[in-house]
Amino acid sequence: MKILLTVHQFFPQYTSGTEVLTCSVARELIARGHEVHVLTGYPSGQALKDEDRFDEYEYEGIHVYRFHHAYTPMAGQTSMIAIGYDNRLAADYFGKILQGYQPDVVHFFHLNRLGTGLIERAVLAGIPAFMTPTDFWAICPTGQLVLGDGSLCRGPGAYAGNCVKHFAGSTQKGLTGILAKWLPTPLAGLLARLTQADVLPPYPYQIEVKAIASRLNINVARMNLLNKIISPNRFMTEMLIQHGILSDHIVGSSFGIDMNGQQQAKLHRSSRRPFRAGYIGTLAAHKGCHILIEACKALPVDEVILKIYGSTEDFPEYSNELKKLAAHQGNIEFCGVFHNSVIAEVMAGIDVLVVPSLWFENTPLVIYSAQAAGCPVVGSDFPGISEVIRDEENGLLFEAGNVAALSGQLSRLIGEHGLAQRLSANSWRPESTTSYVDELLAVWKAA
Repeated sequence: MKILLTVHQFFPQYTSGTEVLTCSVARELIARGHEVHVLTGYPSGQALKDEDRFDEYEYEGIHVYRFHHAYTPMAGQTSMIAIGYDNRLAADYFGKILQGYQPDVVHFFHLNRLGTGLIERAVLAGIPAFMTPTDFWAICPTGQLVLGDGSLCRGPGAYAGNCVKHFAGSTQKGLTGILAKWLPTPLAGLLARLTQADVLPPYPYQIEVKAIASRLNINVARMNLLNKIISPNRFMTEMLIQHGILSDHIVGSSFGIDMNGQQQAKLHRSSRRPFRAGYIGTLAAHKGCHILIEACKALPVDEVILKIYGSTEDFPEYSNELKKLAAHQGNIEFCGVFHNSVIAEVMAGIDVLVVPSLWFENTPLVIYSAQAAGCPVVGSDFPGISEVIRDEENGLLFEAGNVAALSGQLSRLIGEHGLAQRLSANSWRPESTTSYVDELLAVWKAA
């Protein structure tokens, strides 16, 4: 078959979980004799003409089409919100790819920067189309279900009044931004409703309010055109159904990982001193690495080493904050990034993986890698994590954002004899990329 995968960003510049999943699936399909191309967005800050926003390249034998996205007017669109979820220029580019490549199947792993308009183009072309949501982007403009003050959100309310408040509070400076934060959410919802109905006189940012208010309905209507949505966990399924996705469109399948010799490579981790805690992931505020640093600083410096793996260039301001937090702490190391092919070696070098997320999460792939390597996990007690990590069985959970609670769990692993070995022994074998692709092919063929 000829298969087209899409993702919001891709290798070699971007190497997070969604990119790893997309790349692993592409490689497995190619190994089975299928022809696979990838369409990716690219967060470009360059001022480009519309016709210059497309190029192609090869990455390790995978042909990649690239759309250079930017929050700037393009193809007649002036709403920066709409350009993120309903990009007409990207949809036109996708249509040309469909005509030239003529895939048998399209599978969307992420549509940020590209837009859900691609779904309509695939359906109109008569091509079976599927989607794996790797975060909450289809529901939430930020993809994280987190409000501007860091509190958790259950998704857009009526007419997305909470989203309007979030947008205004986070983008507007001075008095406007302050007033937006104090604006009652029902009033923000009424503003969005009246804006959608085109009954208000022109006002600043009216086009953005309309785009925010329309976002969920547009995305959900298009996602319901898909043949199937492959949901990675129960919480994702619940959120999709709650916001209007038809339940019979959804099938469940947890992510698969490249095992790469990780299978139960259990070491006598508890005998090593000092104890080695590891963080592997994006260095962004919602991932909570600062919580982990603070928790480690509360422990005796000679008892624990913290190894932080992640790019300091993606979110430089936050990374600088982390470095300031870790200043003069000789037991905290920033280790940079690594190729996914050596993740087993990285796991072998730590005694516990810590996932201190401040958002609901969608079962990070790194948790599966830790389980495959027999490495205990200490994670925030969110559904996307607790569905895999069972407290006191194959890992430990703690209240998200609670530095003292995280520090206490790490202290237990260091001091309680046999705890780390027991958690390691109870780790389970996750699904492999091979079996995950088996499931994808079965879903595709059934359609």
